[in-house]
Amino acid sequence: MADTLSLLGTLVGARLQERGLALACAESCTGGWVAQTVTAVAGSSAWFDRGFVTYSNAAKQDMLGVPAATLAQYGAVSEETAHAMAVGALTHSLAQVALSITGIAGPTGGTPEKPVGLVCFGWANNKKEARTESVRFDGDREAVRHQAVIHALQGLLALIGA
Repeated sequence: MADTLSLLGTLVGARLQERGLALACAESCTGGWVAQTVTAVAGSSAWFDRGFVTYSNAAKQDMLGVPAATLAQYGAVSEETAHAMAVGALTHSLAQVALSITGIAGPTGGTPEKPVGLVCFGWANNKKEARTESVRFDGDREAVRHQAVIHALQGLLALIGA
């Protein structure tokens, strides 16, 4: 488990450094786990700008500029919110690429429409390229969060061209 995260963190760092890019991340259900993973890599200050842990809707609005209307219409766990979080991380940082994660890690909080294990991701860059994705992960809270971190980093590698 830790080996996969360590490998991904190292690979992300190498790719960002090769391309002269800096990363910002906006995390909700993972609580800063992406930021911890990438900053565990020696030299990460050369390519990691900052992380936002925006667990509440108020934090998403205050720190990232997620519109209240987006949260009201689509909810905190939605691709629309994930997109706004990623774009907000770019806007409120010095980074050129950003990722976001918002989801329901469980064991409670799920609904039939948005079950436990549903995680929404956003990736964006300063070239106005962005994409979102929703994935349903299995397992307990720890497993959902762990899989979300891996998926977010893999998506970032795809965005920056691994």
